[in-house]
Amino acid sequence: MSEAVISISNANIYQGNNLILQDVNFEIEKGEFVYLVGKTGTGKSSLLKTLYGELPLREGDATVAGFQIKGMTWKQVPFLRRSLGVVFQDFHLLTDRNVYENLSFVLRATGWKDKKAIEEKIEETLEKVGLKNKSFKMPHEMSGGEQQRVDIARALLNSPKLILADEPTGNLDPDTSNGIMQLLLTISKDLETTILMATHDYEVIRKYPSRILKTENGKVLDSKEVFAE
Repeated sequence: MSEAVISISNANIYQGNNLILQDVNFEIEKGEFVYLVGKTGTGKSSLLKTLYGELPLREGDATVAGFQIKGMTWKQVPFLRRSLGVVFQDFHLLTDRNVYENLSFVLRATGWKDKKAIEEKIEETLEKVGLKNKSFKMPHEMSGGEQQRVDIARALLNSPKLILADEPTGNLDPDTSNGIMQLLLTISKDLETTILMATHDYEVIRKYPSRILKTENGKVLDSKEVFAE
């Protein structure tokens, strides 16, 4: 039996008092890879922020990684975020710390205390993203692709059920984008991690076709076909 990692029904998504998306209904199953597309200003970021608890859900229902989003308090949000990973377009790395310290900071902030367990988890995760032996590097010493791999490693640290990726190839050249896409698709398939990836890059979608959600005219349209621009 399939397991829905995201289930959202009859939801209205607001940014402040502005209704951004109306009557949103979709499910995403365990291990599924789904694109989120749409023009700038059509609600992609608002939808992602609702799913990871930055924007409150006032109307409708949503379950994300086992958590009921509607009515969630600020005290509950950190527990939700331990069950999912977020990958950003501009990496959001701490520039004054090396890779190991960036990842260690996340683990300690989410309750890890044992130094040896932290070291082992970081080593194992860096190997998964192709950065073995790079833990001593500072962010400014790394390429954009390497920094994005660190960002993905950070998202993977707590073995999340779900990764929300917001334009992860947006600042990368085509060759580097291909490497990041192959990594994300491998994570989805081999680790059975659900991935919802917002993107403007239709070349990536054509090269790596998958199910698509599209924000348009205040709605979320669901299709397994690639939308034409």
